[in-house]
Formats: sequence, C-alpha cells, structure tokens
Amino acid sequence: MTALRERHDALLFDLDGTLFRGGTALPGAPEAVAASARAGCRIGYLTNNGSRNAAQVAEHLRALGFDADEQEVVTSGQAAARLLAEHLEPGAAVLVVGSAALAGQLIDAGLSIAERAEQARAVVQGHSPDTGWHNLAEACLAIRAGAEWVACNTDATLPDERGELPGNGAMVQALITATASQPLVAGKPEPALYHEAVRRAGAERPLMVGDRLDSDIAGANGVGMPSLLVLTGVSDASAVLTAPARLRPTYLGADLGALAGAEERLRIAPQAPWRARREGDELLLAFDPASANNSAGGSEPDPVAALCALCDVHWRAGGGPVRVRSADSVAAAALDRLGLAVGAAHPAGDPVG
Repeated sequence: MTALRERHDALLFDLDGTLFRGGTALPGAPEAVAASARAGCRIGYLTNNGSRNAAQVAEHLRALGFDADEQEVVTSGQAAARLLAEHLEPGAAVLVVGSAALAGQLIDAGLSIAERAEQARAVVQGHSPDTGWHNLAEACLAIRAGAEWVACNTDATLPDERGELPGNGAMVQALITATASQPLVAGKPEPALYHEAVRRAGAERPLMVGDRLDSDIAGANGVGMPSLLVLTGVSDASAVLTAPARLRPTYLGADLGALAGAEERLRIAPQAPWRARREGDELLLAFDPASANNSAGGSEPDPVAALCALCDVHWRAGGGPVRVRSADSVAAAALDRLGLAVGAAHPAGDPVG
C-alpha cells in the first residue's frame, strides 16, 4: 500500500488547528512534517492569520519544533497586500485594522499607512487581539466613504488551547453589518494563497492539509486540489458527514499521522471492517468481525475509517441532515469516539454560517 504523502510532491499545511493550537504544537505534528520532508515532499505553510508576517510565522513554527523557512510561508497578509497593490497606485494610503506586521507587509508592497478614515484609499482588515471599537469605527467611516475594503480572511473562529475564540471573520461581520458592504477576501478559501504556494513549491501534485471545511477544504476544491481534513481543529465528524459538496475533503485523518497511512484507507470509500448502509432517513454502522482480520489498520478498529464509510454512503445518497445508529457495541464505541451521538440528529449546514 502507498502512503498518502508518497502520492504528492508538495504538502500545503494550514497552521492553527492543524499544526498547533495557540502556543502548543499538536502531538506528533512536528515529527509528521519532518518525516514528510525526508520522504521528498516539499513543504508549504499557509495561514489565514494575518497578524504575523512570514518571518514571524516561520520563527513561531521553529519555536514549536517545526523546521520552517520563511520562504515556505504564505500569509493572508501577503495576499492582501498584493491584492491592494494591484488595485491602487504606488504609495496609496491604506487604513489598517490589524497588527503592525500587517501594516509592514503593506509598506513592503509599496503602499502607505493612513491614520484616519479621511486619508484612506482602502481598508485592510486582519486578525489582531487588540482590535477595538475605535478601529472598527474608523474603518466603517472609510468604507462608507468609498474606500476599497480587503479582508485577510473571514474565519469566524480561531482555535486556542482553551477552545474556539473570535476570529477575524467575527470582526469582519461587524463591519458588514455597519456598512452594508462586502469585502474582497485575500485568504482561504480564495485562490490566491493556493496559487502562490504551488508556484513557490514548484508543485505538480500538491495536497492541502487542514482542519476547516469552510476555508482549507473549500479553497482546495475551488482550485481543483485534493485535500486531507484532520480532526484536530474546528471541523468535527458531524460537520464532515453533513457537509455540502463544495466542502467535502478527498481524505480524512485523525491527525497528521494520516500522511504516513495508506492512501486507500483514508479515502471516502467503503472501509472494511466497517459496514455502512442507509435505513430510511438513518445511517446504520456495523462492525464486521469476519473482515477485520483481513483489513489494514491494525487490531484496533479505526473510527475515522468508519467515518469514511459513513460519508461514502451518505454523500452518494445526496447528503443532508441524518441520524446515525450503531448495529453493535464496537460500532457504538466508534461513533462515541467520533462524537456522533447514536440516534442524534446531525443537521446539514454550511459551517460558514
């Protein structure tokens, strides 16, 4: 069997929720990335968090145990600066709602920084924990006066060791409400980050690896790139099972250890020893002990393989809201580990909200 990473010449990693949470590397993540590099995969780091520049992101990754180079990092702040530089004359003043690092990337792109709305030809908005009402109010005035508006990303939440925190998208939504306007979006799921990362890596067979259906996976689908969703961040098993077609990943893994796993065991497809079938408006999962000894994946039945089997049946039937039931105790234990409550309704919906 061929390992998933061996099918690809470049791996493009999301950061928050995929490699780390807050200031802590996820277990096994540095080792998985290093092993992939040793296996010949080129590495790219794609981040929707515009609060740091590429050098700061690389430094943060190295502090967490990743062998990261600045040239491997592509940020939404870089993409936003490039987008604005293409739309504005050199030296045009931009009002920054975000970090000093984001402002620096605008200066590097040949633009200048506006201090007040009246000076601004454009507004750029990226994540910063220091953003307050006064920043949003100044941006509101500029946007209402006709300034172009670019958001680094619209991620509603940001993973942290303590849980999900408000992301840049939450702040963007406040301005959407206040201005009745919509921003251009520079980061995922828009294509600019993906195209730039592929160009830098010189990749022909890239794989996007992320934890969010609405950004990582949607963006990969938008540019025709295969993707691996890991269940270490925002999107959980229920969200995957009920995801609309545009948000569905190619592969599923519990974590980055999946990169060393057999490609066929990670696909959305029938997965022995699991049996999934529809019964009316319900999905039934069963464990087949007769096929357990002949299936790959070790002695402990893999719950993520069970999720692959459930998704295969449910997606081919059209998807949507569904109830999941178990046919035996082994299946019940797998559903419990996945957080798919037996018999509970799992409503369909776009995680973007």
